[in-house]
Amino acid sequence: MVLFKEVLLPKCNESGGSSGYLPLALIMQYHIVVAVAICSAVFVDSRKIRGISLAYRKFYKEKKTFLCLDGSKIIPFDQVNDDYCDCLDGSDEPDCCDGSDEHDKRTRCPNTCRNLGQQERAALEAEMRAVDDGMHLKRQLIKEGVSMWQEKQNQLKDLQRILSGLQTKLEAHRKRKLEADAHQAKVMGVLKSPGDGAGGKTAARIFGQLDINKDGSLTVDEVQAGVVNLQDDRSLTEEEVTALLGGPGPADLFRFQQTLWRSLQAAKKVKIKADLRGDLGPPNEGPATRAAPSAARQGEANLKEMEEALETTRAEIGNLEKVLSTDYGSSREFLYLQGQCFQLVVYEYTYSLCPFSHVTQKSSTGAEVSLGKWRYWAGPQEHPYSRMEFEDGAPCWQGPPRTTLVTLTCGTETALKRVREPTKCQYIMELWTPSACEQQREARRRGVHSEL
Repeated sequence: MVLFKEVLLPKCNESGGSSGYLPLALIMQYHIVVAVAICSAVFVDSRKIRGISLAYRKFYKEKKTFLCLDGSKIIPFDQVNDDYCDCLDGSDEPDCCDGSDEHDKRTRCPNTCRNLGQQERAALEAEMRAVDDGMHLKRQLIKEGVSMWQEKQNQLKDLQRILSGLQTKLEAHRKRKLEADAHQAKVMGVLKSPGDGAGGKTAARIFGQLDINKDGSLTVDEVQAGVVNLQDDRSLTEEEVTALLGGPGPADLFRFQQTLWRSLQAAKKVKIKADLRGDLGPPNEGPATRAAPSAARQGEANLKEMEEALETTRAEIGNLEKVLSTDYGSSREFLYLQGQCFQLVVYEYTYSLCPFSHVTQKSSTGAEVSLGKWRYWAGPQEHPYSRMEFEDGAPCWQGPPRTTLVTLTCGTETALKRVREPTKCQYIMELWTPSACEQQREARRRGVHSEL
């Protein structure tokens, strides 16, 4: 004879749930001895389990086992919501947090409704307060963005006016430099006469005076004997003469006209010795002659300074135009991030995020690697400004270039909070910023009071 004591089996309905219990006589008739429920426990879907807050839903995703939320026990997942409390904290029976749905009312599951409700309410209220504070900061950032935008537009207009003025001044400096060079050449006695080209009489006469042995060509020694440094009358080295003649070897009249004669005409580096000027006549040794080289040098320096100022202004205009062409959000709420960088240390690496510019990783040894350059906003259509894509970083070893995806999260501070590398050379970062906050929905506010 088989004895049975307190044996209850759930009676399965068509949907797989329990609709009562089998009679003891039926159990005895078929000698069924079962210790666990056999109905709906096999098909537990976290989406259909009521009483789970959004914060805890991730713990009820269907899998082979379930860890009690207090960490006290690991049970098979099919025992979740099986009308029996296996966990001391009752977390395996989330439908009724007060234990009112337990089948025999003899097993006392702890009443966690009040604590869970209070915790959930506190968490949601704290989240809403943080979002409200973030929205307040965001509104301030939008106002600052409008002011910064107008300021940069004014800077661009000012630079464009400066550029126009510099271009006018540059042309004037170029004209003065040409005049100074011409004056220097004239007083030094090597200015060619009107209509006297490169093959004119003056060039031929100077060539003949330098050609000591009258063989129709100039050697290094002959040039050294008749041409000296313009500034200090120093004799020229062999290397200097070779360069002035356009290369080694004797130079005929044609080659002289194309090389050394042009240097003599420009009067920048060399000049003919006074005793070889012949009927060119000696230069006037008065104050004008002595001042001519200095005036030419000053003109060249002024022109170079003006050209550098022009290039600097053009570069600044280019940078401003790039800044003003960037998308900083529907209300330019992200404009304040431009030009800033945020760092986070993770183990031996220091990560640096410069929104709208670049991302880098620097090791403790000082080696810095590019993790990508700013490309575009990469958020979904409903939240386009929630992600930033950085591409074309330093190539991985035998792999693709590094990339970084930055997720922007609502926060009351602006800070780089997380960095991870889920896939080789593909990085994910989380940046907290008030500009990522969105207005609270009134329905969600009411939900805190009605559901909790």
